[in-house]
Amino acid sequence: MRNCLLCVLVFAALAAAQPAAAQDTLKLAIGQIDTWENQGPTLGQEGGIFKKHGLVLDAFGTQGTGETMQPVIAGSADIGFAVGTEGVLRAFAKGAPVRIILPAFTGTDDLYWYVRADSPLKSLKDVTDQMTIAYSASGSSTQSVVLGFIAELGVKGRPVAAGSPAGTLTAVMSGQIDVGWATPPFGLKELRGGKIRILARGSEVPSLRDLTVRVTMANAEALRSRAEVFRRFVRGYRESIDWMYSDPAAVALYARKVGIAEDLVKDAIRDFFPKQALQSDEIKGVQAAMANAIRLKFLDAPLTAQQLAELIQIPPR
Repeated sequence: MRNCLLCVLVFAALAAAQPAAAQDTLKLAIGQIDTWENQGPTLGQEGGIFKKHGLVLDAFGTQGTGETMQPVIAGSADIGFAVGTEGVLRAFAKGAPVRIILPAFTGTDDLYWYVRADSPLKSLKDVTDQMTIAYSASGSSTQSVVLGFIAELGVKGRPVAAGSPAGTLTAVMSGQIDVGWATPPFGLKELRGGKIRILARGSEVPSLRDLTVRVTMANAEALRSRAEVFRRFVRGYRESIDWMYSDPAAVALYARKVGIAEDLVKDAIRDFFPKQALQSDEIKGVQAAMANAIRLKFLDAPLTAQQLAELIQIPPR
């Protein structure tokens, strides 16, 4: 009897010493980490959603597409979030070990281009070839929009890689760049305060309106070896997006997180981030994206159907 009781006590002590449930960790590089449309991973984790799926996300922010892809290609990050579609196409075509596991944003409603309030520019038509128009980085959706302004709308101006919205705002306000780019919440206070004016929206480029302009990519070897973990990430992400658009607590949490008034956040979501833009089931406009990549000289020719099937591996619902 004494031996049985001792066994029970030892077993109970060992059980108590073990964690309640094992959690798998994924490391994420996220371009423009503080914007609303990129909050699925971070806000979802803060809301406890990924924990339900047995995941801990180790996320860090980057300045844009190139900086997001580098650690994923090198294998030091598992997932790259909010990467320009054309940039991923280029990397894959060059043999980089990358796969697309989700669309991140479809359309370009979230992007806007602006000038200082005292700028003489009233529309894109006023931009001259001596003026600069900002985008974030090579291969980004912002670069595609700026080149779309030039190719499809006949805009004159010199495209300049300016990095993050915060850095771009500094350059615009100091007169180093004529036309800046941003996505909310960046610039909302300045817009409301009359310091800057919106000159154009990304949705003005016809070819990009229904295109998946940013995607979520994974390291191919990590995806192969931990397929079930990545499937749980996708389930958690989809649940997070539904929560963000249905629960006012998510909006309040985000507003506190970025230090923006809640009413401004609600206005931004309504005007810039329709939920359908965060659809997570398909990469829309793949042929158009490849045409853009060829125009950018990122691709020499379109990928074959077999290559696309290898590249795009979105788990079904």
